[in-house]
This record gives sequence, structure tokens and C-alpha cells, in this order.
Amino acid sequence: MNRLLFAAVAAASFIPAAAAAQDDAGSPRRIEPYVGVMGGVDNYDSETGKEGIPPVGYKGRMVEGVAGVNYNVAGPLVVGVEGTASKGVSGNVDWEYGAAGRVGVKAGKDSLIFGKVGYRWVNFDALGPDSPDFHGTIYGAGVEVSAADLGSSAASSPVRLRFQADTLGNFRSIRPMAGVVAKF
Repeated sequence: MNRLLFAAVAAASFIPAAAAAQDDAGSPRRIEPYVGVMGGVDNYDSETGKEGIPPVGYKGRMVEGVAGVNYNVAGPLVVGVEGTASKGVSGNVDWEYGAAGRVGVKAGKDSLIFGKVGYRWVNFDALGPDSPDFHGTIYGAGVEVSAADLGSSAASSPVRLRFQADTLGNFRSIRPMAGVVAKF
């Protein structure tokens, strides 16, 4: 766990250095910070995994805040890091937080298809107020669709509709999410 978290922080530290070394005159922005709000469901299966998820089929609806930064490497290739914090609004999940690295390919005028790998911590309401946090590696994929690709005449748009799904550990959960992200 500590190695993965250290690797994510180390990777994130190189992005500002690369940005400072470039000349932005006449070129597209290489660094794109973003924030967003998403909603969805986290549904855990009833098997116990090495992550120690309790052997009960927990489920919860949640609202999530996301913040990250993308770096346009070359052509359509994009790499980035992001952090998330989620609050359960119904069901068994109290809260979740995590960090992930992303790799994506730009599509259309300003949309993005991406995959991500990271780490997430989860706390369940159903286990009581002093329950331990459960954690594990996450894997996921998604798409961010730009308003410019939905028929707008603009060449680019800072707002994207985001749809993604990810899983915790050895496919112990499925977590579809949808929302809006905005780059600045």
C-alpha cells in the first residue's frame, strides 16, 4: 500500500516540473487541472477477499468529489493523477477516499477515454462508529464526453460529462459513477 501511494505522489510531483520546463506560446495547454462532482452506487459482493471486506453484500449510494490534473504527453496521449472523497447518502457505505493514476487517449475535439489504477479506503456504516477502514487496489475505466463533441460549435469545452466504472481488489465490488468534471 505504501509503495503504491508513494509512487502516485512521486508521479504527481513530476508533472509541475515538466510544465515549468515547457514554452506554452502557441501550443495547447499541457497541464489541465480539473475538479468534479459525481454520483453512483458501490456494490460489494458477499465473498471475503484479501482486502478484508466483510462477508456480507454491502451496497451504498454516494456522492463523490474528484480533483486531479492531466498532462498532455504527445498527440492524443494523456496521463494524470486524481484524488477522490465520497460520502454515502444511503445504504451501508459511510465514506470512501482514494488516489489513482490515469492514462487516456483524447477522442474527438476534447473528449477522453481513460483507464485508471489506484488505492481506496472504505468505511461501512453497518459496522458501527468505531469500525476499521477496509482498503485495496482499484482498477477502472471511463469516458469524459466534452460539450464540444456533443454538437457545440466550440473547438473546446472546459466541461465534460464523465461516466466510469471501477472495482476494488480482486473484483470484489462494482462501482458505476456519473457526473460532471470541469478543467480550469
